[in-house]
Amino acid sequence: MTKKITQKDINDAVWKACDTFRGSIDPSIYKDYVLTMLFVKYLSDVHDDKYETHLAKYNGDKERAKRAMKHERFVVPEQSHFNYLYEHRNELNIGELIDIGLEDLVEANRDKLYSEDGAGIFQNINFNSSVLGDTKDKNTRLKNLLLDFNIETLDLRPSHLEGTDIIGGAYMFLIENFASDAGKKAGEFFTPKEVSTLIAKLTKSKPGSRICDPTCGSASLLIKAGEEVGSDNFSLYGQEANGSTWALAVMNMFLHGFDKATIRWGDTIRNPKLKEGDALMKFDTVVANPPFSLDKWGKIDDKEENKSSDSFDPETDKYQRFWRGTPPKSKGDWAFISHMIETAYEGKGKVGVVVPHGVLFRGTSEGKIRQKTIEENILEAVIGLPANLFFGTGIPAAILIFNRGKFNNNNVLFIDASKQYDSGKNQNRLNENHINHIVDTYRQFSDGKLQTGIVEDKFSYVATFEEIQENDFNLNIPRYVDTFEEEAEVDIAEVQKEIDKLEVELKSVQIEMDKYLKELGA
Repeated sequence: MTKKITQKDINDAVWKACDTFRGSIDPSIYKDYVLTMLFVKYLSDVHDDKYETHLAKYNGDKERAKRAMKHERFVVPEQSHFNYLYEHRNELNIGELIDIGLEDLVEANRDKLYSEDGAGIFQNINFNSSVLGDTKDKNTRLKNLLLDFNIETLDLRPSHLEGTDIIGGAYMFLIENFASDAGKKAGEFFTPKEVSTLIAKLTKSKPGSRICDPTCGSASLLIKAGEEVGSDNFSLYGQEANGSTWALAVMNMFLHGFDKATIRWGDTIRNPKLKEGDALMKFDTVVANPPFSLDKWGKIDDKEENKSSDSFDPETDKYQRFWRGTPPKSKGDWAFISHMIETAYEGKGKVGVVVPHGVLFRGTSEGKIRQKTIEENILEAVIGLPANLFFGTGIPAAILIFNRGKFNNNNVLFIDASKQYDSGKNQNRLNENHINHIVDTYRQFSDGKLQTGIVEDKFSYVATFEEIQENDFNLNIPRYVDTFEEEAEVDIAEVQKEIDKLEVELKSVQIEMDKYLKELGA
Protein backbone atom coordinates (compact mmCIF):
# COMPACT_ATOMS: atom_id res chain seq x y z
CA MET A 1 0.00 0.00 0.00
CA THR A 2 1.28 3.50 -0.85
CA LYS A 3 2.45 5.57 2.12
CA LYS A 4 -0.09 8.26 2.97
CA ILE A 5 1.01 11.88 2.53
CA THR A 6 1.37 13.71 5.86
CA GLN A 7 0.81 17.32 6.86
CA LYS A 8 4.58 17.86 7.08
CA ASP A 9 5.12 16.44 3.55
CA ILE A 10 2.66 18.91 2.07
CA ASN A 11 3.84 21.87 4.16
CA ASP A 12 7.45 21.30 3.10
CA ALA A 13 6.49 20.91 -0.57
CA VAL A 14 4.33 24.05 -0.78
CA TRP A 15 6.90 26.12 1.09
CA LYS A 16 9.56 24.97 -1.36
CA ALA A 17 7.27 26.06 -4.23
CA CYS A 18 7.63 29.63 -2.93
CA ASP A 19 11.32 29.57 -3.98
CA THR A 20 10.04 30.33 -7.48
CA PHE A 21 9.25 33.88 -6.33
CA ARG A 22 11.50 34.48 -3.34
CA GLY A 23 13.97 37.33 -3.59
CA SER A 24 12.39 38.92 -6.64
CA ILE A 25 8.74 39.48 -5.64
CA ASP A 26 7.33 40.68 -2.32
CA PRO A 27 5.69 37.90 -0.21
CA SER A 28 2.57 40.04 0.24
CA ILE A 29 2.12 39.76 -3.56
CA TYR A 30 3.34 36.25 -4.39
CA LYS A 31 1.32 34.62 -1.60
CA ASP A 32 -1.82 35.04 -3.75
CA TYR A 33 -0.25 33.12 -6.67
CA VAL A 34 0.95 30.20 -4.54
CA LEU A 35 -2.31 29.93 -2.56
CA THR A 36 -4.42 30.10 -5.74
CA MET A 37 -2.35 27.33 -7.34
CA LEU A 38 -2.77 25.20 -4.19
CA PHE A 39 -6.55 25.68 -4.47
CA VAL A 40 -6.61 24.73 -8.18
CA LYS A 41 -4.41 21.68 -7.55
CA TYR A 42 -6.65 20.57 -4.68
CA LEU A 43 -9.89 20.89 -6.71
CA SER A 44 -8.25 19.06 -9.65
CA ASP A 45 -7.01 16.16 -7.50
CA VAL A 46 -10.33 15.79 -5.67
CA HIS A 47 -12.04 15.78 -9.09
CA ASP A 48 -9.76 12.93 -10.28
CA ASP A 49 -10.33 10.94 -7.08
CA LYS A 50 -14.11 11.22 -7.41
CA TYR A 51 -14.04 10.42 -11.13
CA GLU A 52 -12.10 7.18 -10.48
CA THR A 53 -14.61 6.24 -7.76
CA HIS A 54 -17.56 6.76 -10.13
CA LEU A 55 -15.77 4.92 -12.96
CA ALA A 56 -15.27 1.90 -10.71
CA LYS A 57 -18.90 2.09 -9.54
CA TYR A 58 -20.21 2.14 -13.15
CA ASN A 59 -17.82 -0.57 -14.41
CA GLY A 60 -15.77 1.77 -16.60
CA ASP A 61 -18.75 3.54 -18.19
CA LYS A 62 -17.19 6.99 -18.81
CA GLU A 63 -20.45 8.70 -19.80
CA ARG A 64 -22.21 7.67 -16.58
CA ALA A 65 -19.14 8.67 -14.54
CA LYS A 66 -19.07 12.11 -16.22
CA ARG A 67 -22.80 12.59 -15.55
CA ALA A 68 -22.26 11.73 -11.89
CA MET A 69 -19.42 14.27 -11.68
CA LYS A 70 -21.87 17.10 -12.43
CA HIS A 71 -23.38 16.56 -8.96
CA GLU A 72 -20.08 16.77 -7.11
CA ARG A 73 -19.05 19.60 -4.78
CA PHE A 74 -17.07 21.41 -7.53
CA VAL A 75 -17.17 21.17 -11.31
CA VAL A 76 -13.67 21.37 -12.85
CA PRO A 77 -13.71 22.19 -16.61
CA GLU A 78 -10.96 20.52 -18.65
CA GLN A 79 -8.99 23.74 -19.33
CA SER A 80 -9.19 24.68 -15.62
CA HIS A 81 -7.70 21.37 -14.50
CA PHE A 82 -4.17 21.50 -13.12
CA ASN A 83 -3.02 18.76 -15.52
CA TYR A 84 -4.13 20.81 -18.54
CA LEU A 85 -2.18 23.83 -17.28
CA TYR A 86 0.83 21.63 -16.51
CA GLU A 87 0.80 20.13 -20.00
CA HIS A 88 0.83 23.67 -21.45
CA ARG A 89 3.58 24.95 -19.13
CA ASN A 90 5.94 25.67 -22.06
CA GLU A 91 3.42 27.78 -24.00
CA LEU A 92 4.38 31.43 -24.50
CA ASN A 93 0.96 32.53 -23.24
CA ILE A 94 0.90 30.27 -20.14
CA GLY A 95 -0.12 33.24 -17.92
CA GLU A 96 -3.12 33.88 -20.12
CA LEU A 97 -4.05 30.17 -20.15
CA ILE A 98 -4.03 30.07 -16.33
CA ASP A 99 -6.24 33.19 -16.18
CA ILE A 100 -8.72 31.64 -18.67
CA GLY A 101 -8.71 28.41 -16.63
CA LEU A 102 -9.52 30.35 -13.44
CA GLU A 103 -12.30 32.28 -15.19
CA ASP A 104 -13.87 29.04 -16.46
CA LEU A 105 -13.58 27.49 -12.99
CA VAL A 106 -15.48 30.40 -11.44
CA GLU A 107 -18.14 30.30 -14.19
CA ALA A 108 -18.66 26.56 -13.69
CA ASN A 109 -19.15 27.10 -9.92
CA ARG A 110 -20.95 30.44 -9.84
CA ASP A 111 -22.96 29.60 -6.72
CA LYS A 112 -19.76 29.00 -4.76
CA LEU A 113 -17.01 31.16 -6.29
CA TYR A 114 -18.96 34.37 -6.93
CA SER A 115 -19.94 36.80 -4.21
CA GLU A 116 -23.53 38.02 -4.00
CA ASP A 117 -22.33 41.27 -5.59
CA GLY A 118 -21.18 39.46 -8.73
CA ALA A 119 -17.43 39.44 -7.98
CA GLY A 120 -15.52 36.27 -8.83
CA ILE A 121 -12.83 35.21 -6.34
CA PHE A 122 -10.03 35.35 -8.92
CA GLN A 123 -10.84 38.81 -10.24
CA ASN A 124 -8.02 40.40 -8.19
CA ILE A 125 -5.29 38.05 -9.41
CA ASN A 126 -3.64 38.09 -12.82
CA PHE A 127 -1.15 35.38 -13.81
CA ASN A 128 -0.38 37.34 -16.96
CA SER A 129 0.70 40.42 -14.99
CA SER A 130 3.98 42.28 -15.39
CA VAL A 131 4.24 42.07 -11.57
CA LEU A 132 5.70 38.61 -12.29
CA GLY A 133 8.44 40.09 -14.50
CA ASP A 134 8.90 40.59 -18.25
CA THR A 135 7.46 37.88 -20.54
CA LYS A 136 10.52 35.62 -20.32
CA ASP A 137 10.90 35.85 -16.52
CA LYS A 138 7.15 35.53 -15.97
CA ASN A 139 6.92 32.39 -18.13
CA THR A 140 9.90 30.84 -16.34
CA ARG A 141 8.32 31.56 -12.94
CA LEU A 142 4.94 30.15 -13.92
CA LYS A 143 6.52 27.05 -15.45
CA ASN A 144 8.50 26.50 -12.23
CA LEU A 145 5.37 26.98 -10.15
CA LEU A 146 3.55 24.31 -12.18
CA LEU A 147 6.57 21.98 -11.89
CA ASP A 148 6.67 22.54 -8.11
CA PHE A 149 3.02 21.54 -7.74
CA ASN A 150 3.35 18.48 -9.98
CA ILE A 151 5.35 16.42 -7.47
CA GLU A 152 4.24 13.26 -5.68
CA THR A 153 4.05 14.90 -2.25
CA LEU A 154 1.52 17.34 -3.65
CA ASP A 155 -0.86 14.64 -4.85
CA LEU A 156 -3.83 16.05 -2.96
CA ARG A 157 -6.33 13.29 -3.73
CA PRO A 158 -8.21 12.59 -0.47
CA SER A 159 -7.48 8.85 -0.81
CA HIS A 160 -3.73 9.63 -0.67
CA LEU A 161 -3.84 11.89 2.37
CA GLU A 162 -3.32 10.97 6.01
CA GLY A 163 -6.23 13.13 7.26
CA THR A 164 -9.19 15.14 6.03
CA ASP A 165 -8.01 18.55 7.26
CA ILE A 166 -4.49 18.42 5.79
CA ILE A 167 -5.19 20.79 2.89
CA GLY A 168 -6.71 23.39 5.18
CA GLY A 169 -3.70 22.89 7.45
CA ALA A 170 -1.28 23.49 4.56
CA TYR A 171 -3.16 26.63 3.54
CA MET A 172 -2.98 27.98 7.12
CA PHE A 173 0.71 27.02 7.31
CA LEU A 174 1.42 29.01 4.14
CA ILE A 175 -0.55 32.04 5.27
CA GLU A 176 1.22 32.07 8.63
CA ASN A 177 4.64 31.82 7.01
CA PHE A 178 3.79 34.50 4.47
CA ALA A 179 2.73 36.70 7.38
CA SER A 180 6.10 36.32 9.10
CA ASP A 181 7.84 37.14 5.78
CA ALA A 182 5.57 40.00 4.76
CA GLY A 183 6.29 42.24 7.75
CA LYS A 184 4.05 45.27 8.11
CA LYS A 185 1.57 44.22 5.43
CA ALA A 186 0.91 40.90 7.22
CA GLY A 187 -1.40 42.37 9.83
CA GLU A 188 -3.91 42.98 7.04
CA PHE A 189 -4.52 39.31 6.42
CA PHE A 190 -3.44 37.24 9.42
CA THR A 191 -3.95 37.05 13.19
CA PRO A 192 -1.30 34.84 14.88
CA LYS A 193 -2.82 31.44 15.58
CA GLU A 194 -2.19 31.57 19.34
CA VAL A 195 -4.11 34.87 19.60
CA SER A 196 -6.91 33.37 17.47
CA THR A 197 -7.02 30.32 19.76
CA LEU A 198 -7.17 32.56 22.85
CA ILE A 199 -10.06 34.68 21.51
CA ALA A 200 -11.91 31.56 20.29
CA LYS A 201 -11.66 30.00 23.77
CA LEU A 202 -12.63 33.21 25.58
CA THR A 203 -15.77 33.58 23.43
CA LYS A 204 -16.42 29.83 23.12
CA SER A 205 -19.62 29.44 21.09
CA LYS A 206 -22.34 26.92 21.85
CA PRO A 207 -23.54 24.42 19.20
CA GLY A 208 -25.99 26.11 16.82
CA SER A 209 -24.21 29.47 17.05
CA ARG A 210 -23.86 32.06 14.33
CA ILE A 211 -20.26 33.32 14.44
CA CYS A 212 -19.01 36.45 12.66
CA ASP A 213 -15.74 38.25 12.01
CA PRO A 214 -16.48 41.67 10.43
CA THR A 215 -12.80 42.24 9.48
CA CYS A 216 -11.96 38.63 8.73
CA GLY A 217 -8.68 38.87 6.78
CA SER A 218 -7.90 35.38 5.47
CA ALA A 219 -10.37 33.98 8.07
CA SER A 220 -7.93 32.24 10.44
CA LEU A 221 -9.64 33.69 13.55
CA LEU A 222 -13.13 32.90 12.23
CA ILE A 223 -12.16 29.27 11.52
CA LYS A 224 -10.62 28.89 14.99
CA ALA A 225 -13.82 30.25 16.56
CA GLY A 226 -15.81 27.65 14.61
CA GLU A 227 -13.49 24.79 15.54
CA GLU A 228 -13.85 25.72 19.22
CA VAL A 229 -17.58 24.86 19.16
CA GLY A 230 -16.75 21.14 19.34
CA SER A 231 -19.38 20.04 16.80
CA ASP A 232 -20.28 20.78 13.17
CA ASN A 233 -23.39 22.66 14.25
CA PHE A 234 -22.50 26.33 13.67
CA SER A 235 -22.45 28.86 10.83
CA LEU A 236 -19.64 31.22 9.86
CA TYR A 237 -19.96 34.75 8.47
CA GLY A 238 -17.26 37.25 7.58
CA GLN A 239 -16.59 40.48 5.72
CA GLU A 240 -13.26 41.72 4.36
CA ALA A 241 -12.46 45.05 2.68
CA ASN A 242 -9.38 43.96 0.69
CA GLY A 243 -10.36 42.08 -2.50
CA SER A 244 -7.30 39.78 -2.63
CA THR A 245 -7.64 38.91 1.06
CA TRP A 246 -11.38 38.28 0.67
CA ALA A 247 -10.53 35.72 -2.04
CA LEU A 248 -8.04 34.01 0.32
CA ALA A 249 -10.76 33.80 2.98
CA VAL A 250 -13.25 32.22 0.58
CA MET A 251 -10.67 29.61 -0.54
CA ASN A 252 -9.68 29.02 3.08
CA MET A 253 -13.29 28.16 3.95
CA PHE A 254 -13.59 25.59 1.15
CA LEU A 255 -10.22 24.04 2.00
CA HIS A 256 -11.39 23.60 5.60
CA GLY A 257 -14.68 22.07 4.45
CA PHE A 258 -16.86 25.04 5.51
CA ASP A 259 -18.77 25.18 2.22
CA LYS A 260 -21.75 27.01 3.68
CA ALA A 261 -19.73 29.92 5.13
CA THR A 262 -20.74 33.41 3.96
CA ILE A 263 -17.79 35.71 3.30
CA ARG A 264 -18.61 39.11 1.82
CA TRP A 265 -16.32 41.68 0.21
CA GLY A 266 -16.62 45.31 1.29
CA ASP A 267 -15.93 47.92 3.95
CA THR A 268 -17.73 46.81 7.13
CA ILE A 269 -18.16 50.30 8.53
CA ARG A 270 -19.20 52.19 5.37
CA ASN A 271 -20.98 49.31 3.67
CA PRO A 272 -21.91 46.38 5.95
CA LYS A 273 -22.94 43.45 3.75
CA LEU A 274 -24.11 40.93 6.36
CA LYS A 275 -27.78 41.88 6.58
CA GLU A 276 -31.23 40.40 6.94
CA GLY A 277 -33.61 42.61 5.00
CA ASP A 278 -32.66 46.19 5.82
CA ALA A 279 -31.30 45.36 9.27
CA LEU A 280 -27.84 44.21 10.27
CA MET A 281 -27.59 40.46 10.81
CA LYS A 282 -27.19 39.46 14.47
CA PHE A 283 -24.76 36.85 15.81
CA ASP A 284 -24.14 34.78 18.94
CA THR A 285 -20.40 35.46 18.73
CA VAL A 286 -18.53 38.33 17.06
CA VAL A 287 -14.72 38.17 16.99
CA ALA A 288 -12.20 40.41 15.23
CA ASN A 289 -8.71 41.81 15.03
CA PRO A 290 -9.59 45.10 13.30
CA PRO A 291 -6.96 47.49 11.89
CA PHE A 292 -5.43 49.43 14.81
CA SER A 293 -6.49 53.09 15.06
CA LEU A 294 -7.58 53.30 11.42
CA ASP A 295 -7.44 56.83 10.02
CA LYS A 296 -10.19 58.11 7.68
CA TRP A 297 -12.56 55.28 8.60
CA GLY A 298 -15.73 57.38 8.40
CA LYS A 299 -16.87 60.56 6.73
CA ILE A 300 -14.79 61.84 3.82
CA ASP A 301 -14.38 65.62 3.81
CA ASP A 302 -14.19 66.19 0.09
CA LYS A 303 -16.00 69.13 -1.43
CA GLU A 304 -15.43 67.71 -4.90
CA GLU A 305 -16.93 64.37 -3.90
CA ASN A 306 -18.97 62.68 -6.60
CA LYS A 307 -22.52 63.41 -5.44
CA SER A 308 -23.85 60.38 -7.29
CA SER A 309 -22.08 58.10 -4.80
CA ASP A 310 -23.51 57.44 -1.36
CA SER A 311 -21.27 59.30 1.05
CA PHE A 312 -21.10 57.73 4.49
CA ASP A 313 -21.51 59.82 7.61
CA PRO A 314 -21.36 58.00 10.98
CA GLU A 315 -23.53 60.75 12.52
CA THR A 316 -26.44 59.66 10.31
CA ASP A 317 -25.57 55.93 10.09
CA LYS A 318 -28.76 54.21 8.97
CA TYR A 319 -28.03 51.25 11.24
CA GLN A 320 -27.54 53.54 14.29
CA ARG A 321 -24.36 51.76 15.34
CA PHE A 322 -22.80 54.90 16.82
CA TRP A 323 -25.55 55.96 19.24
CA ARG A 324 -23.04 55.83 22.11
CA GLY A 325 -20.98 58.47 20.32
CA THR A 326 -18.98 59.01 17.13
CA PRO A 327 -15.32 57.95 17.33
CA PRO A 328 -12.65 60.47 16.18
CA LYS A 329 -11.94 60.62 12.44
CA SER A 330 -8.32 59.57 12.89
CA LYS A 331 -8.96 56.52 15.11
CA GLY A 332 -11.51 53.93 14.05
CA ASP A 333 -11.10 51.48 16.97
CA TRP A 334 -14.41 52.29 18.66
CA ALA A 335 -16.17 52.32 15.27
CA PHE A 336 -15.34 48.62 14.85
CA ILE A 337 -16.14 47.84 18.50
CA SER A 338 -19.51 49.66 18.21
CA HIS A 339 -20.32 47.71 15.03
CA MET A 340 -19.44 44.42 16.75
CA ILE A 341 -21.55 45.14 19.83
CA GLU A 342 -24.54 46.19 17.71
CA THR A 343 -24.35 42.96 15.66
CA ALA A 344 -24.23 40.69 18.74
CA TYR A 345 -27.61 39.35 19.90
CA GLU A 346 -29.13 41.40 22.70
CA GLY A 347 -29.32 39.42 25.93
CA LYS A 348 -26.77 36.77 24.93
CA GLY A 349 -24.27 37.84 22.27
CA LYS A 350 -20.52 37.82 22.99
CA VAL A 351 -17.79 39.97 21.46
CA GLY A 352 -14.03 39.38 21.53
CA VAL A 353 -11.89 42.10 19.96
CA VAL A 354 -8.16 42.90 19.76
CA VAL A 355 -7.39 46.59 20.42
CA PRO A 356 -4.38 48.86 20.93
CA HIS A 357 -4.02 50.01 24.58
CA GLY A 358 -5.06 53.58 23.70
CA VAL A 359 -8.64 52.32 23.46
CA LEU A 360 -8.54 51.71 27.23
CA PHE A 361 -7.71 55.25 28.30
CA ARG A 362 -7.95 57.85 25.50
CA GLY A 363 -10.32 60.70 26.36
CA THR A 364 -12.74 62.99 24.47
CA SER A 365 -15.26 61.14 22.26
CA GLU A 366 -13.61 57.75 22.87
CA GLY A 367 -13.83 58.32 26.64
CA LYS A 368 -17.57 59.01 26.35
CA ILE A 369 -18.23 55.86 24.28
CA ARG A 370 -16.15 53.78 26.72
CA GLN A 371 -18.11 55.18 29.68
CA LYS A 372 -21.44 54.32 28.02
CA THR A 373 -20.43 50.69 27.36
CA ILE A 374 -19.31 50.33 31.00
CA GLU A 375 -22.54 51.91 32.31
CA GLU A 376 -24.48 49.58 30.02
CA ASN A 377 -22.78 46.70 31.88
CA ILE A 378 -21.67 44.77 28.83
CA LEU A 379 -17.88 44.95 29.35
CA GLU A 380 -16.75 41.69 30.91
CA ALA A 381 -12.94 41.51 30.68
CA VAL A 382 -9.85 43.54 29.76
CA ILE A 383 -6.81 41.38 28.98
CA GLY A 384 -3.36 42.86 28.37
CA LEU A 385 -1.18 40.84 25.97
CA PRO A 386 2.63 40.71 25.59
CA ALA A 387 4.40 43.02 23.14
CA ASN A 388 5.52 41.81 19.70
CA LEU A 389 2.85 39.11 19.25
CA PHE A 390 1.43 40.57 16.04
CA PHE A 391 2.91 40.77 12.56
CA GLY A 392 3.70 44.28 11.44
CA THR A 393 3.63 45.95 14.86
CA GLY A 394 5.65 45.47 18.03
CA ILE A 395 3.18 47.31 20.25
CA PRO A 396 1.39 45.32 22.96
CA ALA A 397 -2.34 44.94 22.41
CA ALA A 398 -5.29 44.03 24.61
CA ILE A 399 -8.39 41.89 24.20
CA LEU A 400 -11.77 43.25 25.26
CA ILE A 401 -14.60 40.82 25.97
CA PHE A 402 -18.14 42.19 25.87
CA ASN A 403 -21.11 40.10 26.95
CA ARG A 404 -24.64 41.28 26.17
CA GLY A 405 -25.95 38.67 28.61
CA LYS A 406 -23.91 39.78 31.65
CA PHE A 407 -27.01 40.82 33.65
CA ASN A 408 -26.51 41.04 37.45
CA ASN A 409 -22.71 40.95 37.57
CA ASN A 410 -21.48 44.57 37.49
CA ASN A 411 -17.79 43.70 37.91
CA VAL A 412 -15.05 43.66 35.26
CA LEU A 413 -12.11 41.27 35.16
CA PHE A 414 -8.65 42.71 34.45
CA ILE A 415 -5.78 40.42 33.43
CA ASP A 416 -2.19 41.50 32.85
CA ALA A 417 -0.67 38.72 30.74
CA SER A 418 2.07 40.98 29.32
CA LYS A 419 4.88 38.97 30.94
CA GLN A 420 3.52 35.58 29.89
CA TYR A 421 5.15 34.59 26.59
CA ASP A 422 7.88 32.60 24.90
CA SER A 423 10.49 34.76 23.16
CA GLY A 424 10.94 34.20 19.44
CA LYS A 425 13.44 35.51 16.91
CA ASN A 426 10.90 37.75 15.12
CA GLN A 427 7.74 37.27 17.13
CA ASN A 428 6.86 36.48 20.73
CA ARG A 429 4.41 33.63 21.21
CA LEU A 430 1.80 32.48 23.69
CA ASN A 431 2.11 28.81 24.59
CA GLU A 432 -0.68 26.47 25.69
CA ASN A 433 -0.06 27.15 29.40
CA HIS A 434 -0.24 30.91 28.90
CA ILE A 435 -3.54 30.56 27.01
CA ASN A 436 -5.02 28.19 29.61
CA HIS A 437 -3.99 30.47 32.49
CA ILE A 438 -5.92 33.39 30.94
CA VAL A 439 -8.94 31.29 29.88
CA ASP A 440 -9.25 29.50 33.26
CA THR A 441 -9.21 32.83 35.13
CA TYR A 442 -11.82 34.26 32.77
CA ARG A 443 -14.08 31.17 33.06
CA GLN A 444 -13.97 31.33 36.86
CA PHE A 445 -14.97 34.99 36.65
CA SER A 446 -17.83 34.41 34.20
CA ASP A 447 -19.06 31.52 36.40
CA GLY A 448 -19.26 33.96 39.34
CA LYS A 449 -16.53 32.20 41.33
CA LEU A 450 -14.17 35.17 41.84
CA GLN A 451 -14.40 37.75 44.63
CA THR A 452 -13.69 41.42 43.96
CA GLY A 453 -10.13 42.67 44.47
CA ILE A 454 -6.86 40.87 43.78
CA VAL A 455 -7.38 37.38 42.32
CA GLU A 456 -3.75 36.58 41.55
CA ASP A 457 -0.96 38.94 42.49
CA LYS A 458 0.44 40.88 39.50
CA PHE A 459 -1.86 38.94 37.12
CA SER A 460 -5.59 39.39 37.72
CA TYR A 461 -8.01 41.68 39.52
CA VAL A 462 -11.80 41.97 39.70
CA ALA A 463 -12.91 45.62 39.73
CA THR A 464 -16.32 46.88 40.78
CA PHE A 465 -18.30 49.39 38.73
CA GLU A 466 -17.70 51.96 41.50
CA GLU A 467 -13.91 51.53 41.26
CA ILE A 468 -13.97 52.04 37.49
CA GLN A 469 -16.24 55.06 37.96
CA GLU A 470 -13.78 56.53 40.51
CA ASN A 471 -11.06 56.09 37.85
CA ASP A 472 -13.17 58.19 35.43
CA PHE A 473 -13.89 55.04 33.38
CA ASN A 474 -10.21 54.67 32.54
CA LEU A 475 -9.48 50.98 31.85
CA ASN A 476 -5.68 51.21 31.81
CA ILE A 477 -4.66 47.85 33.28
CA PRO A 478 -1.97 49.07 35.78
CA ARG A 479 -4.73 51.04 37.55
CA TYR A 480 -6.21 47.70 38.62
CA VAL A 481 -3.50 45.04 38.41
CA ASP A 482 -0.49 46.13 40.47
CA THR A 483 2.47 45.42 38.21
CA PHE A 484 5.02 47.25 40.39
CA GLU A 485 8.14 45.16 40.92
CA GLU A 486 10.04 46.09 44.07
CA GLU A 487 13.74 46.36 43.52
CA ALA A 488 15.91 44.29 45.82
CA GLU A 489 17.21 46.27 48.79
CA VAL A 490 20.80 47.37 48.46
CA ASP A 491 23.14 46.10 51.23
CA ILE A 492 25.40 49.17 51.66
CA ALA A 493 27.99 47.33 53.81
CA GLU A 494 28.34 44.59 51.18
CA VAL A 495 28.67 47.13 48.37
CA GLN A 496 31.39 49.00 50.31
CA LYS A 497 33.29 45.74 50.84
CA GLU A 498 33.11 45.07 47.08
CA ILE A 499 34.38 48.61 46.30
CA ASP A 500 37.34 48.21 48.75
CA LYS A 501 38.21 44.87 47.17
CA LEU A 502 38.13 46.36 43.65
CA GLU A 503 40.33 49.30 44.72
CA VAL A 504 42.99 46.88 46.07
CA GLU A 505 42.85 44.93 42.79
CA LEU A 506 43.13 48.16 40.79
CA LYS A 507 46.24 49.24 42.75
CA SER A 508 47.98 45.91 42.11
CA VAL A 509 47.14 46.18 38.37
CA GLN A 510 48.61 49.73 38.28
CA ILE A 511 51.83 48.53 39.99
CA GLU A 512 52.05 45.70 37.44
CA MET A 513 51.52 48.16 34.55
CA ASP A 514 54.25 50.53 35.87
CA LYS A 515 56.63 47.58 36.03
CA TYR A 516 56.01 46.68 32.37
CA LEU A 517 56.34 50.29 31.22
CA LYS A 518 59.73 50.60 32.96
CA GLU A 519 60.94 47.41 31.27
CA LEU A 520 59.88 48.88 27.92
CA GLY A 521 61.85 52.03 28.75
CA ALA A 522 58.80 54.26 28.69
